[in-house]
Amino acid sequence: MASGILSIDLDALVANWRALDAKTGSGTETGAVVKGDGYGLGAARVARALARAGARRFFVAMAEEGAAIREALGHGVGIHVFSGHMPGDTDMIGDLDLIPMLNSIDQLTRHFEALPGTPYGIQLDTGMNRLGLEPVEWAAVRGLTEAHPPQLIMSHLASADEPGSAQNASQLRQFREMTDGTGVLRSLSATGGILLGADYHFEVTRPGIGLYGGLPFTGALPVASLTLPVVQTRIVGPGETVGYNATWTAETETRIATVSGGYADGLLRSLSNRGTLFAGGIPCPIVGRVSMDLITVDIGALDHVPAGLDILCPEQGVDALAQAAGTIGYEILTSLGARYQRKSVGGLG
Repeated sequence: MASGILSIDLDALVANWRALDAKTGSGTETGAVVKGDGYGLGAARVARALARAGARRFFVAMAEEGAAIREALGHGVGIHVFSGHMPGDTDMIGDLDLIPMLNSIDQLTRHFEALPGTPYGIQLDTGMNRLGLEPVEWAAVRGLTEAHPPQLIMSHLASADEPGSAQNASQLRQFREMTDGTGVLRSLSATGGILLGADYHFEVTRPGIGLYGGLPFTGALPVASLTLPVVQTRIVGPGETVGYNATWTAETETRIATVSGGYADGLLRSLSNRGTLFAGGIPCPIVGRVSMDLITVDIGALDHVPAGLDILCPEQGVDALAQAAGTIGYEILTSLGARYQRKSVGGLG
């Protein structure tokens, strides 16, 4: 088999959800963000595991993602759509009982006219300037929502991964000013906001990256591991080059392994000549350029030719790999390509 094996530890996923849930009080419900195909690990797979663990509120980016979660879980759970009620979404929202998080007066009008009396939520802009009703807009329409209140009012913290940022306190203050007295469930915090403490928790939290083993949740268990099969090996001598444009030259004789995986699989080209794979805990550096389907690795430190090399493993989690690539763990996870054989492991698998 020439495809890499992406293993998803559902026990670790659930343990991370429970650990984040434990950081909030009994009056706070912990949901789960499963957008981006469950951060690249398979939305249906992770949603089913989290639902079995007790999650009853899920968050996706668009209605099409909500449809996939409804198919996986059936009815009985709430599915919130961050992009709100977009043109063309009406039938999907209505038929599948999705909860659009309305972001504008236009969306509010569209939803109330097309699906009167059906569930919805409100997203507020408290300073990120990305999605949501601004304070003056909310003040203009807040009274219109009182006869048919939203299921949830939310906003999004821009700097929650920087606990010392003054923007956190500013957004918290703005959110309270815009929502106090509504009597509606509120949500401000994803993973980073949960870690900021009780003032940020409100009635619903919605962890995302922390569920999947990523920062800023330093206590997260790793969820994803990835092994790339070795396709071929060769000995290169001093002065020989490897890969496109000859960007790496051997100083001594060594063995090079070519593994199946490349930037078409989400392994970023920026890992060229700087990333590392592992064999039984022994580091094996990437040499030459990462290409579309193949990566060349120096395995001269090994006393054998392995069947595969690990790129996500105990020695290198998603954030360590992200650091080597000059990006963040979110991009590593959500870029993992469709060609991998995805395999659930653990008691929930």
